[in-house]
Amino acid sequence: MLYDDTIAAIATPPGEGGIGIVRISGRDALKILERIFVPVRPGRWKPYQMRYGRVVDQNGAVVDEALAVFMRGPRSFTAEDTAEISVHGGPLVVERVLQQALAAGARAAAPGEFTMRAFLNGRIDLAQAEATLDIITARTTTALALAEAQLGGWLSQELHRIRDLLMDPLAYCTALVDFPEDEVDPQDIETPLTAAVQALDALVASAQHGIIYRQGARAALIGRPNAGKSSLLNALLRVDRAIVTPIPGTTRDTLEETASLGGVPVVLTDTAGIVESDDPVERLGVARSRQAVRLADLALLVVDVSLPVADDDREIVALTEEKRTILTLNKIDLIDADRSLIAARQREYEQIRGKAFDAMVTVSALTGQGLDELGATVARLLLGAPIAADGRLVTNARHRDALARAADHARDALTGFQQGVSPDLLAVDLTAAINAIGEVTGESVGEDLLHAIFSRFCIGK
Repeated sequence: MLYDDTIAAIATPPGEGGIGIVRISGRDALKILERIFVPVRPGRWKPYQMRYGRVVDQNGAVVDEALAVFMRGPRSFTAEDTAEISVHGGPLVVERVLQQALAAGARAAAPGEFTMRAFLNGRIDLAQAEATLDIITARTTTALALAEAQLGGWLSQELHRIRDLLMDPLAYCTALVDFPEDEVDPQDIETPLTAAVQALDALVASAQHGIIYRQGARAALIGRPNAGKSSLLNALLRVDRAIVTPIPGTTRDTLEETASLGGVPVVLTDTAGIVESDDPVERLGVARSRQAVRLADLALLVVDVSLPVADDDREIVALTEEKRTILTLNKIDLIDADRSLIAARQREYEQIRGKAFDAMVTVSALTGQGLDELGATVARLLLGAPIAADGRLVTNARHRDALARAADHARDALTGFQQGVSPDLLAVDLTAAINAIGEVTGESVGEDLLHAIFSRFCIGK
């Protein structure tokens, strides 16, 4: 599916900004640029050189001052002739420039169509194409580093290496099937099959961490009214997002914001203090708090360490019995970090729970003490065993599922070979494994899947 028309779209986010960019890609990109852009200094267009001039409409009236550049394919993002026009970043101005491009012969681009063309024209493979979206949507520096590494091609290179490990055994099995009467020299296929299975298993295992870095997780802050949940949320966000007052019950509903904790994007839910009440609004807030705990991957039980355990705490602690939970002893600034009191509070809450918490951290939302340790603890519990995010993690659930199927087929082929299964059956599993790998790199995907993937992109990318 290759395109021979020319597309155009606004490549910058909607709203006001310093500049807005209109991107044009396709065989007529230069012709359209010459129709709507008049350089101050006449002359032929030299690729990759920015020129100053004016965008004009079909009647020659000036739309805006602009800078424009032309890029000759295949040395462009789409591997096609491409033009980009930078104008003032007002929504009306940018839209008018786009309309001039469309009137001059371009077609409005579909979501993700520029990146799809880069894939279809062979500039990047499908895994790299999806990495461009991950770069745009990355919410932490770690997620951004993982996406940039995938765009750089490490996953594609590794999958091509694994594919090569599978191709030789497939060629051998095919030769045995196609030429049964000829003497085919024996070949060691167990060694490459074993290496392929191990490599695929390692990639699938890395997804346990990679997907969390990319998609994030949810953590609910629960506790009694005035335990400091909202203050802790503000401290973790480094901004005053939740209203904080000395009056119990200020938070009447759940509030969600995303913070980067240990490199992991975590949606923090500040819940209403869980307490018995006759107030219907407060009771509704408590019900939503319970729902937030059920949906969370992790709970932060926020406790005012300066206060003794109360009857309401038993019901709150009970919510954490089946949930990974960090006992978060807040307001340690009020007790001068008294270790004996901290230990006593931990014992009291563990006795109520009937078992130890997954972790305990002391913090002060007021002074910021312990916040880094809390963030690192959240990340450790979400990720499991500590792992260095060096850019070698599978971060996409679609990739994980395809690679898991590839690993299963390769393992079946290895087991079948060891048990003396016929070459034709081994070839079936080997072909299925190679096709599953191709679903990640794009070598064996249908048009429907491509449209499903690229429809998630913004228009102009």
